[in-house]
Amino acid sequence: MDFRFQHIEYLIGLAAIPLVIALFWWVLRWKKKTTQKIGDEKLVQQLTSSYSPKNFLFKFLFLAVALAAIIAGAANLQKPGAMEQVQRKGVDIVIAMDVSKSMLADDIKPNRLERARQMVYKLMDQLPDDRIALVLFAGRAYMQMPLTTDHSAARMFVQQAGPDVVPAQGTVLTEALRMSNTAFNSKERKFKSIILISDGEDHDPGAVPLAQQLAQDGVMINAVGVGSPEGSPILDPVTNDYKKDQAGNTVISKLNEPELQQLAAATKGVYIRLADTEAAVDAMKKQLGTIEQTSLDDSAFKNFKHYFPWFLGGALLLLVLEFFYPERKRTIL
Repeated sequence: MDFRFQHIEYLIGLAAIPLVIALFWWVLRWKKKTTQKIGDEKLVQQLTSSYSPKNFLFKFLFLAVALAAIIAGAANLQKPGAMEQVQRKGVDIVIAMDVSKSMLADDIKPNRLERARQMVYKLMDQLPDDRIALVLFAGRAYMQMPLTTDHSAARMFVQQAGPDVVPAQGTVLTEALRMSNTAFNSKERKFKSIILISDGEDHDPGAVPLAQQLAQDGVMINAVGVGSPEGSPILDPVTNDYKKDQAGNTVISKLNEPELQQLAAATKGVYIRLADTEAAVDAMKKQLGTIEQTSLDDSAFKNFKHYFPWFLGGALLLLVLEFFYPERKRTIL
């Protein structure tokens, strides 16, 4: 099969190469202007007779190519190994996780977001045969990972989940549910569940009607409420201070259980408040067990051949060459 990059998003770093080239061009212009300011041209040539523009160019090329190799190495070029056909029975599950700033409230320790992560980790361990997708949402929803049996990749995405992943703040449940539904096979009318993990803080009037529509498509919404009805202030990690409203009052974020309960009820799902992680995982696993399982033919690669060491090794060699390569002309005795 074709080569592929494991972390293709890192390749955006290659956009820095043109900036490095522009910087090099600016340095050349600066050197030229500086020499012109010195004065007598012949005197300048005598003073800089040992300087080699060609060597300076080579040193720059070493650095630029090394930078490109480091970025490519981080993206990890890989080639799939032998393919193994695996037949498994399972359910398609989309985990829609709220990553709004209200999830940083610490009414459950250490905070709502971290407890949600802990539940997802334990739940994935209990669902080895199910395909899992991940949607992160706040003021907008983003598909972080499509349906896959690669739970190790899912854990990585969950670990990185946080308010900084979704710039627009808020809790838009409608968009989260709509985005989650796009991960499913629209031709199937069963074997599908959305696990909605949120504090449900902002009331979203379009969420329940959408849930009723999803139920007709065979989607079961199982909601997990994170937080407490009493609520808690939200600590902003940037300012290290509690969030305040326009009047200067400390904002108290409260768990909105009624809306989450309505969403679950509309699709014959279950609502669970995340108090004890183990109990919540057991209850969710039991609920998912009520959904019929379907046989899934999954093409899983046994291993991958990774090429990042070649890129990083080449980058190291180029950096060593750049360090020892002289900028002055070689003198022959």
